[in-house]
Amino acid sequence: MKFIENNSIDPHYNLAFEEYVFKNLNSDDDYVLLWRNGPAIIVGKNQNTVEEINMEFVKENNIKVVRRVTGGGAVYHDLGNLNFSFIAKADSNEKIDFKIYNVPIIKALEKLGVKCDLSGRNDLVIDEKKFSGIAQSISKGRVLNHGTLLFDSELDVLSKALNVKRDKIESKGIKSVSSRVTNIRAYVKEDVDILEFKDLLLKNIFEYFNEPIEVYELSDEDKNNIQKMVDERYGTWEWNFGRSPKFNYKGYNRFAGGCVEARLQVENGTIENCKIYGDFFGKIDIAVLEDKLKNVKYDFDEVENALSDVVVEEYFGRISKKEFLQCLFS
Repeated sequence: MKFIENNSIDPHYNLAFEEYVFKNLNSDDDYVLLWRNGPAIIVGKNQNTVEEINMEFVKENNIKVVRRVTGGGAVYHDLGNLNFSFIAKADSNEKIDFKIYNVPIIKALEKLGVKCDLSGRNDLVIDEKKFSGIAQSISKGRVLNHGTLLFDSELDVLSKALNVKRDKIESKGIKSVSSRVTNIRAYVKEDVDILEFKDLLLKNIFEYFNEPIEVYELSDEDKNNIQKMVDERYGTWEWNFGRSPKFNYKGYNRFAGGCVEARLQVENGTIENCKIYGDFFGKIDIAVLEDKLKNVKYDFDEVENALSDVVVEEYFGRISKKEFLQCLFS
């Protein structure tokens, strides 16, 4: 097993880095990665991104949103969270088995004084509170097993960033499951910060496999190829939002100038159809505004730009553009 150091905290780069190692490095070797992201929401391969995030909070707090190549639910990352990745040969039957690759994590944490368990299919818990979500992907005889370790994460930000009223969205995307969460730090018997925790975890993982720590260095060509993956996929709206399953959105708000209900059909992240209802008073037929929103990406900045030359009050009377946008992205 070889360890590959990655000190980047850019989630777009880090997800590309991980996939590159998974799919392109020597398949005869196994690899372990320990890495961190700046504030980000990482959504599962089959999820509807807008269904998983609090769009307004994410935008206001400059939280990145990136789609990964494995299934499962959305998770929040910040610099208080440590991510682990095991990349190895897959079992011959190529079935998803979470235990094989997560026992080393459990054993390493136990050596640090943390009593934890694998709960259900793919969660690690302390006192029945989740501190790690695990996901897997299998490709061409290789398995990627990765997960989060909430060490000293901002749990209040986590709850707000992932908090969304799902009754407003109907889709076939895989939904995340809410659960109680906790940080590891309070349970570690040594007073360590997250970088010290990373070093201790790495040491214990290799001890579990009874191997010395061997470091693998990426070439300049490897690094250029990873950046190309960022530019062409992980850093794009099309991958992170546009790949979401088809969904319907219903937003409703009551304002001083009346109530507005917006219903959108979104496919490949783009508004295919729009209907607006309410008891507002406007001078121009609302169908004109509905047409302006068709074929626009379902993204706050894109919609705001599409309405840049629109005097919203002509359609809604005393309802402002800001209030209308709240209804579209509440």
